[in-house]
Order: sequence, then C-alpha cells, then structure tokens
Amino acid sequence: MSAPEYQEMFRVFGRIGLLSFGGPAAQIALMHRVLVDEQRWLKEQDYLRALSLCMLLPGPEAMQLATYTGWRMRGVPGGLLAGVLFVLPGALVILALALGYAVYGQVPLVQAAFTGVKAAVVVIVLQALHKVARRSLRSPVAWTLALLAFLGLFLLGLPFPIIVIAAGIWGYATATGTAPADTPPPQNPQSLRTLLIWGALWLLPVACLLALDQPFLSDVALFFSKLAIVTFGGAYAVLAWMTQAVVTDFGWISTEQMIDALGLAETTPGPLILVTEFVALLAGYAQGGLPMALAAGAVALWVTFTPCFLWIFLAGPYLDVISARPRLAAALEAITAAVVGVILNLAVWFAIHVIFSHVETDRFLAAPLPVPASVDPVAVLLTTLAATLMLVLRPGILPTLVLMALCGLLTSLF
Repeated sequence: MSAPEYQEMFRVFGRIGLLSFGGPAAQIALMHRVLVDEQRWLKEQDYLRALSLCMLLPGPEAMQLATYTGWRMRGVPGGLLAGVLFVLPGALVILALALGYAVYGQVPLVQAAFTGVKAAVVVIVLQALHKVARRSLRSPVAWTLALLAFLGLFLLGLPFPIIVIAAGIWGYATATGTAPADTPPPQNPQSLRTLLIWGALWLLPVACLLALDQPFLSDVALFFSKLAIVTFGGAYAVLAWMTQAVVTDFGWISTEQMIDALGLAETTPGPLILVTEFVALLAGYAQGGLPMALAAGAVALWVTFTPCFLWIFLAGPYLDVISARPRLAAALEAITAAVVGVILNLAVWFAIHVIFSHVETDRFLAAPLPVPASVDPVAVLLTTLAATLMLVLRPGILPTLVLMALCGLLTSLF
C-alpha cells in the first residue's frame, strides 16, 4: 500500500496520543486496533514482530512501537511525528498536574474522572489480549511460552529481560530451516550516521549542563539518561530503583510525592515513564521555583525520549532481515509468544489494582494478593458498565472513555 500523507498520520497518531490511557497493555491494544484493524498500515505479523523488537529495546515499548510504525510509513520524519504525538499530550497533562500539585500541595480532583477511565481500560486490555492471543498463539509451544512468561512475571517476579532472553534462546536453539537466497537487505540503515546524529542530540545537552556547572540539572540529566538505558520492558521494570534513587539517594521528593506521581502518571495519556517528567518538575520547583521546574522537566523529557528514537532508527531497518533468517525469526516468534504472557501479567495486575483498594504481597511469591474485603463496589460497577459499552453497545473508544470519565465524576459526587 502507498504511504499515508502526513496530514493523515498527524490525525491518526494524534488520536492515539490523546487516547493512550492505562499503561503499556492498553496502549498496545489501542495501537493494534487503530494501526492493524482500522488503518491497515501494518499486517498482523508485522505488528507482532515490531512489538517483539520494541520489547527487546530499552524504553517505553508502546511509544517505540508508534515510532517504528511512523518510520516504516515515512522514514525518519514519520517516526519523529508518530513518536512526538504519542508523548506530547501526556507530557502537557503531566506538566499542568505537576505544577498544580507543586503550588497547591494536593492531587487535582481530575483523578475522580480517571477512576471511570481505568475501569474502561480493564475491558479494553482484556479484549485486546484475547484478540492478540488468538492470532499469535498457534501452537502448543507458543501457548506454553506465553504461560511460562506470565507465571515467571506474576508469581516469581523474574526480571523482564530474563523472560525475553530465555524465550529468544529457546526459539533460536529449536529452530529449523535455512535462510532463503533472497534475504531482504536492511531498509536504508545508515547505522553510523544514525548513531552519531542521535547520540549527539541526546548527549550534547548533557555535556553542556556539565560544562555550565549546573549541578542539579546535571544530576537530572545524568540520572534519567542512565534510566533510559536500563529501562527494558517499560517503566515497571525500573520503578523500584527509580523510587529509591529520587527519594533516598537524591532526596528530590518524598515517598508520598512519589506515590502521587505514579498514580497520576498511570491515569494520564502517554507512557508511564512520563513519571520522570513529574518527578523532575517537583524537584525543580523545590530547588528554584517555576523557572527551575520547567528547566528540569524539559531536561528529563529530552534525555528520557531522545534515546527511544535512537534505538528505533538503529534497529528498525534490520527487522525484516532478522525475520528472514530462520533461527532469528524463530527467536523473535518465541519472544512474541512470551509477550502475550507479559501483556496478560500487566492486564491482571492492572485489573486487581483497579477493583481492590488494598493489595498485599505474598512472603514467598511476587503475585499481588488482593484483600477480598477491600473490593471496591464502585470500581466493579464501573467495570461492568464499561464492559457493557465496549462489548454490547460498542460506541467506540473515545465515546466510551468520555462516558466512563463522566460516570467516575458522578460516582465521586454520590
């Protein structure tokens, strides 16, 4: 098919950015519906292979998936357009909420509306999980890998990279066949040029802050740059380390502020890693008021998301090459099966935390254990209503989210 015009890409990815609530599982589900089912810009297998690649790379996988799709459609300008539009709405919302939080010292009442939104997200994720599993798990081995990935994450709390690497090694070791003679070449890789340009865009501002003797902003730049390198599997994999660093090591914010930051980041559009912007804004406001808050927030955004473009523009051209080689393709397929288990883990984790107000952790297992007496009847009611809207009435994602936000506000009043 011919590449879409930039105006159409702006409309589609702008819509995705505005509707990308609920963390990576919901965002992956949303993009599957829009990019595969509605726009047909990616085929099912292309989407799953791209998702597997993004799961292997550091950074927010959903944002990188949007960037990859834009790059595949229109090269680097398309990738930039898609990636920026995925992040920008959430970044603006986080900016407004963080400054309001810093000035007034409390979380805005907008969370009441997001109670309804989260109920809708539970249904959206489960619906998409069923669709993705049905299309990608086509053998007993694939089902087994998905189940083992889920159990490893949910029950044992294994690090995400171990799950991915183990699945990839299994697929590579058990593959059969030889590479075809007409293996496709990389799609205009220009790897060295990409590395130099995007590496400079990422690191030169950091070097400038160090040279200008800005200790606070330099610490922000260096810490969140390090975070951008080790964030495999999305933000959930590094939240514990990040919390310890910003609360205990740097003393930028309190534990209570970090909890509020995570709560707001989970109920706003965009990747959860936007919590870095919220933390930087609060820390900057404490250091030097509004000007320092804006500077710190901008630095955190830059060093968090510029590397994402670097990883995609470096790795994206080689995806078709990898897929054409039997062993590498088998490794990618195994990772794709494991990713279904990852999405299931996120979906179950999210549903438990929406429906129950108190969740404990087992002494021996990592699985969240909901306290039965803490079941939230309002959340159950809203989730049932969301299921009725999504599965029976089917008004569409945007009308459903708007209606559920209004229902969340109404329930908070009564």
